[in-house]
Amino acid sequence: MKNWDEVRTAFQVARMGTVSGAAEVLGVHHATVIRHIDALEAQLGVKLFQRHARGYTATEAGEDLLRVAQATDDQFAQLAGRIKGRGADVSGDLVVTSLAALAQKVAPLLAAFQQQNKDVYVRYLTGDRLFRLEYGEAHVAIRAGVAPDQPDNVVQHLLDMQVGAYASRSYVAAYGQPDGPEDYAKHRFVGTESRESRAPYYVWLQENVPPASVTFRCTDPRAARAAIEAGAGIGFLDQSYAGEQADLVEIHAPRPEWSAPLWLVTHVDLHRTTKVQALLRFIKEQTAQGAL
Repeated sequence: MKNWDEVRTAFQVARMGTVSGAAEVLGVHHATVIRHIDALEAQLGVKLFQRHARGYTATEAGEDLLRVAQATDDQFAQLAGRIKGRGADVSGDLVVTSLAALAQKVAPLLAAFQQQNKDVYVRYLTGDRLFRLEYGEAHVAIRAGVAPDQPDNVVQHLLDMQVGAYASRSYVAAYGQPDGPEDYAKHRFVGTESRESRAPYYVWLQENVPPASVTFRCTDPRAARAAIEAGAGIGFLDQSYAGEQADLVEIHAPRPEWSAPLWLVTHVDLHRTTKVQALLRFIKEQTAQGAL
């Protein structure tokens, strides 16, 4: 790659979505932005963007290049901060990923962090797919379950989510409560559609509850929560959330084998960047105060 300016231009076009937006951020004329993109695509022999009426969208090849550009831009920013003595400067894109089940708590945390750091642009990615930190797909991942073991990741334990089994009052009125495992076949349970789920409580469900009793299955934890609250059956919820819902009845108190450890994960190349360190400190402080 001969010209970093062209890569930096492509990165800003992808971030802003338009040539004019990138030109404003870079402080150049829009014609310069177009020239840089054309030159970079000619050099690589691939299209990096799809042009459309609303702006530019990165192609698959463009996404690959821009993940590297994001990581490199972060490292340059870290170096510039050290050289200029701006160790407290927190700005630019900040990409965080977690399971969708954590969104209700993580999103407010990120909003509060952004309120303290006005120059941060937050991108919060949720889903079951593991975003690849080594490819620059995210700066910080909040992951649940077994501790991640990728060799280039920095993994820190955040907390253990206490998970219990709950049902709505309407369900209990209709079916009662199980006295023990021998009653599970007489009850209805809310579970996951994924037979390969690594969540410890769903592993327990598969091992202890007859499949015919799992009568409502979901792909999204928010849907499972809604089903439990609507009376579809007995299901698993975070104790801190369930305790705030007056219409839920605790069927089984949280058990150690159901607990879900949460981990803060960063890639070693970006772990020490100013904004990543600032966010990690903020999340830990807020977690200590019960925010997660």
